[in-house]
Amino acid sequence: MFNFNEYYRNLNDKHEEQLNETLKVIKEIKEETQKCSCNCGEYGKFFSHTAGVILELCEHESELSEEYFKSKTFEELLEQNHKMYRHVTNEAYETSYANPAYCVSVFGEEIGQILSSFYMRFVDYIEYAYKHKRFKMAKTNQLFIEIFNLLKCDNEWNVGELKAMVIRDYKIDLNENIKMGMTEKLSPEISYYVDIIKNDDLNDLRYLFKYGEFIDENEIKTAEFYNKYDCEKIKKIADTYTEGFRKGFVRDNKDLSKKQNVQLRFNAGQEMMMKEAIKNFADMGLECVIGNINSTEPNKQMPYDHRFDNALYMDKEFVDMRLKAFEEVAEEIDDTLRGFAGPAVVETFGEKPFSPESKKECLKLDDEQSQLFNTLSGTIQQIQSKYMPRSEYSFTIIAFPVPEIGDNFEEIFEDTCEVNMLDSDKYEQIQQNIIDALDKGEYIHVKGKGSNETDIMVKNQKISNPEKETNYVNCVADVNIPVGEVFTSPQLTGTNGVLHVEEVYLRELKFENLKITFKDGYIDEYTCSNFYNEEDNKKYIQENLMFPHKTLPIGEFAIGTNTTAYVMANKHGIMNILPILIVEKMGPHFAIGDTCFSWSEDVAVYNPTDGKEIIARDNEKSILRKTNINEAYTQCHTDITLPYDGLDFIAAINENGEKIEIIKNGRFVLKGTEELNKPFEK
Repeated sequence: MFNFNEYYRNLNDKHEEQLNETLKVIKEIKEETQKCSCNCGEYGKFFSHTAGVILELCEHESELSEEYFKSKTFEELLEQNHKMYRHVTNEAYETSYANPAYCVSVFGEEIGQILSSFYMRFVDYIEYAYKHKRFKMAKTNQLFIEIFNLLKCDNEWNVGELKAMVIRDYKIDLNENIKMGMTEKLSPEISYYVDIIKNDDLNDLRYLFKYGEFIDENEIKTAEFYNKYDCEKIKKIADTYTEGFRKGFVRDNKDLSKKQNVQLRFNAGQEMMMKEAIKNFADMGLECVIGNINSTEPNKQMPYDHRFDNALYMDKEFVDMRLKAFEEVAEEIDDTLRGFAGPAVVETFGEKPFSPESKKECLKLDDEQSQLFNTLSGTIQQIQSKYMPRSEYSFTIIAFPVPEIGDNFEEIFEDTCEVNMLDSDKYEQIQQNIIDALDKGEYIHVKGKGSNETDIMVKNQKISNPEKETNYVNCVADVNIPVGEVFTSPQLTGTNGVLHVEEVYLRELKFENLKITFKDGYIDEYTCSNFYNEEDNKKYIQENLMFPHKTLPIGEFAIGTNTTAYVMANKHGIMNILPILIVEKMGPHFAIGDTCFSWSEDVAVYNPTDGKEIIARDNEKSILRKTNINEAYTQCHTDITLPYDGLDFIAAINENGEKIEIIKNGRFVLKGTEELNKPFEK
């Protein structure tokens, strides 16, 4: 079994004395502030509380071992798990230092923002404890002491000095931190989570608490469900998931035999499925890597509030230092990166919809910082593509419900399995008929009906040789499970109109009456009705769909064909909580951002049915990679789907103005697509 204590032994030994000394000081700080002898009022309460968190987690870290988990009952471990997160869950968050609004109300804007961001270190402290990163504890403790000494008694301290102290900490040990993060996420040598799945008794749910992640009813009930579920069905689900990953390499003409490791991403509770997946990937010659385990957020508002905390330190010096460190680390772990086959992802859906509160007290990036952030993320992608070219790795993604979805969870789970396992061969033939019609169009006209105001003309790219070329990918159940869709990268010039969706969840956030106007393929205007104030509506879209950009191109136009999924969603009343992975197969959708071929445009791709090459792999934005790669990519891709029932029609319009209808009044009318309407008739 992999042991974090052994893995980090050298680093821990190096900082053991520092850790012990800082803990002595922090105990004194705790005592001093409890007695209020430092005479620092609200600051005393902050330091007293935070010192208590540190001491509690350090003590907990010292007892964490295999024996610890065996000696405790499930109920005791659950109580301890919730105790660690008690300061940020439910109503406790309202008066938590993690809440920027509360922190600013206590300390004022500048100090409150800094201290709230700093307090998030002690939410991360839980990870340090469970991975036995005592060296991280020591360094964080040292910073805590320095900030205490700065603030404890001086009523005339300089805000800039506090900020500089925090910023300095973000800029040290960059190489060490980047290497650690990349190694934990991508290297099979760190097998702690894989070992749990392979070796632990998964019927004994105490294993869930070894992760250190917040464990709630979703994780517990999911694990209980899988433990009772038919073993053959679990194997079939795992086979669908792993086979989709393999097919992605085949579809895109990539060589899987060159790869050594695959990264699993899933939610706690799904380990029974992952156990089968690990076996399947081993049969493909791939070792599995699990960098971290996803679980229910202890508080969804918290990560939303802190999404721009990098505003504290995002300057040119930081960007330059991080890029230099990233390049050096990538070179150092070159073999690990080149062996990476890609991520295999299991999404979940069914949690209560989240509509965040927009708080003026949260940190925000200014325009200059937004540009720096864009430069940073774009350049990191360029560096990464040298060692992990997108043309050489793939991915797969599938989704299942969580018990929070309701009392009919088990029925929804079974229906989702049916949707995920639909016959790809049948859809491939039907979708080829749609592609043949779409390829005849100069434009594709998508028109909403009733209250839906969508009215957009999508410009197809020019096909020079119709016998051998096509614009549309015939996509079945490989990298994106379930089937099916046909998609293209539209020509931006000439793509104009309005996309309107009355209710949609994007990036786990709710958007009401999202309306986007495109001019020559780029977002020109945008609004929604989430807030009374139009400025707040625009800010909500800009920060959550467009950031860090002022505009984005249409990177993809697609028509989803999975009417079975659509009927299933309406049957259970879960349309508004399905993940985009399934929703995008349930009508036409438009992706804002990069194309589906970003960073691998030069790899020729062919449709399996007719053997034609998909030529629409670039658009006017991505082709800039030939002259200025920094301008070619947006580093984002967000799908927005218009449901069938909101459609008046989708039609291909040829150069003579003749119309070939694909969908009319929400139903497929093109010859050869009749089978797609059958689920509506049941």
